[in-house]
Amino acid sequence: MTTATAGGAGSAPPADKRPDTGTGKGTGGRSRGGVTGTRRTVAAAFLLPALVLLGALVVYPIVYSVYRSFLDQSGTGFAGLDNYEALFTDATIRTAVKNNAIWVVFAPTVATVLGLIFAVLTERIRWGTAFKLIVFMPMAISMLAAGIIFRLVYEQAPERGVANAVAVGVHDTFAESSGFPKAHPLPVHPLKAGGGGSFVTKETVRAGQPVSLPLVGVVPAKMPGDAEPAKAATASGDGITGTAWLDFTKGGGGKPNVVDPKELGLKGLTVEAVKDGKVVATATAGADGVFTLPASADGSLLRLPADNFREPYNGVDWLGPSLVTPGIIGSYVWMWAGFAMVLIAAGLAGLPRELLEAARVDGANEWQVFRRITVPMLAPVLAVVLVTLMINVLKIFDLVFIIAPGSSQDDANVLALQLYRTSFGTDADLGVGSAIAVLLLLLVIPVMLFNVRRIRKEGRR
Repeated sequence: MTTATAGGAGSAPPADKRPDTGTGKGTGGRSRGGVTGTRRTVAAAFLLPALVLLGALVVYPIVYSVYRSFLDQSGTGFAGLDNYEALFTDATIRTAVKNNAIWVVFAPTVATVLGLIFAVLTERIRWGTAFKLIVFMPMAISMLAAGIIFRLVYEQAPERGVANAVAVGVHDTFAESSGFPKAHPLPVHPLKAGGGGSFVTKETVRAGQPVSLPLVGVVPAKMPGDAEPAKAATASGDGITGTAWLDFTKGGGGKPNVVDPKELGLKGLTVEAVKDGKVVATATAGADGVFTLPASADGSLLRLPADNFREPYNGVDWLGPSLVTPGIIGSYVWMWAGFAMVLIAAGLAGLPRELLEAARVDGANEWQVFRRITVPMLAPVLAVVLVTLMINVLKIFDLVFIIAPGSSQDDANVLALQLYRTSFGTDADLGVGSAIAVLLLLLVIPVMLFNVRRIRKEGRR
């Protein structure tokens, strides 16, 4: 019997070493081209639903918007570039473009910087996790809810708006507010307007003759809580005494220029004695309205300075034409600083600690470590946050629509809001609205291209 040796003539070559006969078939007789084609077919089958949705929800609206932007308001006639010309000639749209530029420059920058600061500082405190949770919590609130919150925060009335309540509290701490705004004398009273909001006596005063300084115009409920019933002043030596009181009897029945039992003294009212244009003496009315001036006030005119009657400080007009855009940007930063902080903190956790410690060993202080090592190494993460927020603010709509009142909505206008206002309503112009949409697309494309290039560059590392 003949036994075939390895490699001998009687042995068949292994299956994977068989010569290619040119038929394109490998092991088992399957075609490699058939396998590749099958894989492409399966991949196309899986991608087809996504491609259909992408075309229906993204590509078709973009193409149709570009087409519609060249038609007139009715959509039946060709308008050429008239709709695009309106973008640069209409004052309202120009304001929207200007505000969008302000948003793109400041909102992402401030949110990113705050996120960086929060991320770095929370590494140094034991309750950093709790702080991150608090800062990130506004992200769980919808734009609509955040807009309603800040509409109340920015209310003009201090008793309703938190921002103005704080502003008024700080102001009144360093500058005492007026006690009797809108108080004034009647024609029958011995006082007249003295200019600049002050009041002066019609005649000079004399020592030994009590002076009456009655006023009206103060709501009894707004009187000082410790005000007492007014007392008629009595003559006192060489000095000048007088009474300043609210010449109004609740329920009626009082007499003008007469201190009635139910009338209250104007506690804290400042009284100046003016002689030859100079203030020679000053006094303050007590709880019962009585005041006393020295003998040097003899022969002078008594003046109630305007500081007694100035309007109380009511805070800042946050939603006025000049501050409405910064105010809304502040609400956006409140929401998105937590988003920036979380992403930057994740990048910060991945930094090689040995580099930071080596820099400290070499004598670098914390600011130098932060500026020369931490920030440059976080540059990719900072770019992600900044670009994401820039794309986000280009289409900002909710906050502006909710927070800005009707009186200042034109001053806070942005392109997305103008797109809504132009495209809907009784006087809608879809041609101009489509042109605004195309403009927004053109503004977003450079940012997205930058982001794509950055991602490809990171992928090649």
